[in-house]
Amino acid sequence: MSNVISHKGIIDSIEGGVAHVRITQHSACSSCKVASYCNSAESKEKLIDARVSEPSRYHVGDEVTVMAAQSVGTKAVILAFVIPLILMMSTIATVVRATGNEMWAAVSGIAILVPYYALLYMLRNRLARQLTFYLDEQNTTV
Repeated sequence: MSNVISHKGIIDSIEGGVAHVRITQHSACSSCKVASYCNSAESKEKLIDARVSEPSRYHVGDEVTVMAAQSVGTKAVILAFVIPLILMMSTIATVVRATGNEMWAAVSGIAILVPYYALLYMLRNRLARQLTFYLDEQNTTV
């Protein structure tokens, strides 16, 4: 199970075959003994859509475990951060070489992200099928 990402959460709502699960994401230092005195200890609530094989089995308020393959997380990081960084850096290097103008290179580096993220937005339904979460059927308290 080391190649699985999991979070405990509470079902917020269920629509069709998808459960909307509210999880609390804690920063790494939130478990520190002095975290309550420190400003960097933070936590955020997130809503995750998880596919459910038997929606009638679950109810709003049930505590569940949301899971995804580690490869899903890796794909998401590559799409959201690695590819945009490569696009930006290569655009900046190309424009600086071609024009010698660093301001235009910086603007071009940022501008190249607009069509990239627009493309991701247009492909969101296809990506949603590949980057899915599911509920752990064995460790669910219903």
